[in-house]
Amino acid sequence: MQSLLHYNTFGINQSCRRIYEPSTVEMLKATLPELRSAPLLVIGGGSNLLLTKDFDGNVLHPLIKGVEIIPTKQGDDTVMLRCGAGEVWDEVIAFAVSHGLYGMENMSHIPGEVGASAIQNVGAYGIEAKDIIYKVEAVEIATGKDVVFYNAECGYSYRYSKFKGEWKGQYIITYVTYRLHKTFTPYLDYGNLRTVLAQKGIDKPKPQDVRQAVIEIRKAKLPDPNVEGNAGSFFMNPVVSSDKFEELYTRFPDMPHYVTDGGYKIPAGWMIEQCGWKGKTLGRAGVHSRQALVLVNKGGATGQEVLTLCDAVRKDVLATFGIDLRPEVNIV
Repeated sequence: MQSLLHYNTFGINQSCRRIYEPSTVEMLKATLPELRSAPLLVIGGGSNLLLTKDFDGNVLHPLIKGVEIIPTKQGDDTVMLRCGAGEVWDEVIAFAVSHGLYGMENMSHIPGEVGASAIQNVGAYGIEAKDIIYKVEAVEIATGKDVVFYNAECGYSYRYSKFKGEWKGQYIITYVTYRLHKTFTPYLDYGNLRTVLAQKGIDKPKPQDVRQAVIEIRKAKLPDPNVEGNAGSFFMNPVVSSDKFEELYTRFPDMPHYVTDGGYKIPAGWMIEQCGWKGKTLGRAGVHSRQALVLVNKGGATGQEVLTLCDAVRKDVLATFGIDLRPEVNIV
């Protein structure tokens, strides 16, 4: 058995049979017979993972690297950026901004790796990975064949893709190609991004200004996993119908909300805070004191302790708001 302590940002010490870390597609394909011989868990940076027990199978952590700029037809504003699944997400964004390629900067400082961006449809400050993903390259586990999925085929929605749903366990992502722009169009209307820039005296921000502001906001409200184990936002922000929103808004007129295509998005962290959980602990797990959306390992917590806290928070939010919060974290 091999320890997964350093493969998850919650700092949970569980084990698996064996860890595979192929650095090329060829190496990945060569391991497929062994990977198929036992249950398989594919991970990236481990920043969206809660281990509640030992995993009786193999763990695959693809380390496929490479960042390649692919020009489109001359005169076009778009540029393709093809990235290996094992590239660190924030380092890719830093690369893009430094090379004059824009569209990713609002998602700066999200932990994890490129492959996970296409599975989880990560997002922040009004932008999601689906807004910039052009295509996803993968290997089919059953056959070893190379496959390509274009954006529209992946079934993207809020923190969801077919890789999490009907395709789960069928493919290993190897490369993701993003469609970026040479012309910068800032998107500043989500959260307090515009306010933070104004406080800095910046009324016409450059891409690096937006990226830096996002990084500072995230660092200010989210705990460092090296200090307190966590997986970032533990719950998804629920989207409710117009009727449900009106009912809640009558009871909670100060309730923050965002209009979306599917209804009204209500911040889960705000609801958790209203239920009195912000800064509270249960055993060795706790709700972060600055951002109630984040559950933390206060030191030596097991995955089961974190899960017990998760269940307690969900129960109180359901009783108060009639909304069942869905974990964003992959619970194993």
